[in-house]
Amino acid sequence: MNTLRQIYRPSLALLTDLYQLTMAYGYWKSGIAEKEAVFHLYFRKAPFNSGFTLACGLDYVVQFLQDLRFDAPACEYLASLTGEDGAPLFERGFLDHLARLEFSCDVDAVPEGTPVFPYEPLIRVSGPVLQAQIIETLLLTIINYQTLIATKSARICMAARGEPVLEFGARRAQGIDGALTASRAAYVGGCAATSNVLAGQIFGIPVRGTHAHSWVMMFDSELEAFQTYAEAMPNNCVFLVDTYDTLDGVRHAVEVGNWLRERGHKLQGIRLDSGDLAWLSIEARRILDEGGFPEATIVASNDLDEYIIRSLKEQGAKINVWGVGTRLATAYDQPALGGVYKLSAVREAGGAWQPRIKVSEQTVKISNPGILQVRRFRNLSNADEFFADAIFDSENPPSANCTIIDAADAMLRWNINPQAKWDDLLVPIFRAGKCVYQSPSLAEIRSFAGEQVTRLAAGTKRFENPHRYPVGLEESLHARKAAMVLAVRTNATVN
Repeated sequence: MNTLRQIYRPSLALLTDLYQLTMAYGYWKSGIAEKEAVFHLYFRKAPFNSGFTLACGLDYVVQFLQDLRFDAPACEYLASLTGEDGAPLFERGFLDHLARLEFSCDVDAVPEGTPVFPYEPLIRVSGPVLQAQIIETLLLTIINYQTLIATKSARICMAARGEPVLEFGARRAQGIDGALTASRAAYVGGCAATSNVLAGQIFGIPVRGTHAHSWVMMFDSELEAFQTYAEAMPNNCVFLVDTYDTLDGVRHAVEVGNWLRERGHKLQGIRLDSGDLAWLSIEARRILDEGGFPEATIVASNDLDEYIIRSLKEQGAKINVWGVGTRLATAYDQPALGGVYKLSAVREAGGAWQPRIKVSEQTVKISNPGILQVRRFRNLSNADEFFADAIFDSENPPSANCTIIDAADAMLRWNINPQAKWDDLLVPIFRAGKCVYQSPSLAEIRSFAGEQVTRLAAGTKRFENPHRYPVGLEESLHARKAAMVLAVRTNATVN
């Protein structure tokens, strides 16, 4: 099912930065539009100071590329653009070229739900440079946001220690698309359900929710409000108890719970949305247990995140379900993932690949040359646990005695045991523009993500000062990069 078609018009080709199209025009005008290029999408720094990042959004990328085309309205809009002299920005011949364009690149990517680390390519695009260039913005738009939210969700779910986390972020998300994609990515990261009904319809995510404070305030008393709600929806009773006095609200929930029980229904639980959640949950648990409802859940909300949830657990809070909204859907403490898309190799048709590198005074911004792949090694004593990743040029795979060198610090290096088993992370997605990848269901992606996170060492998953998972450039790739940087800097002039 193509979910993008359900939400948007058929073509998203113009969801790009203008400079992608001006470069594409330049490639076409200069006759190199079909020259082959390799681009990699990666990030330089993990979000939230996390020890890992969770890749997400690939299915959107697949759907976008399958539908990539410049339809008549798109081309007519581009025809209306002018330069500073008032003349058309693009020639009609170029727009005709876009109208006839059929995607023909190769694409490789890490599957959604894979833990990834700085400098590792999440997506590799190989093919005609014009095509590979114009898809940059939308690939980054998709992958940056969904990866950010999936990572935040995974951290929050780890803090909840297996208890359900509900995503409540639609009303605080950055617009309609932000709300929908946050629901999807949060589910991949481990959330059990969402309050967003449209996300439930489109993605098949379970939906949860009962009533708000306004329901209680519509009636003359809280008890009347709970009773009326129970009569209307006896199979969906989680009462929000903090409109007036929280503990009195819990007692009213118990009273209505007895009414439900007499009629063959059950009080599912209560929700706390303000106040001292630790103390209130302990007192609420006591009232519910003494009232004969030990199985009733206590749901908590109110600007929760992984740190607050961890703190509440340390305080002995009796909360069973966690409703997380603003700080999840907006990635509150880091609102963007700085993913980039960099050219790393070019060639004439049928020729040899020529590596390319972007050099900077900032070491972290120096790109890695070649046609990159990531090899993930597994622990000899525990084959289920990952212990290191090597970034290498696929035309020169690592030897058995592999050494990896940190991309930003050449003095930091690790020798990989030659007996270690491994898997290469990037898998084929498109070949010559045809999709060769069968996207798993969202539920399967969520399950895969959960399993993958369990295979990281505990120290890597710490919230503060996580253990640094070893990632580095394979030795020969590092040597090539160093030589290319040196060649550029040797020719630099200082005045």
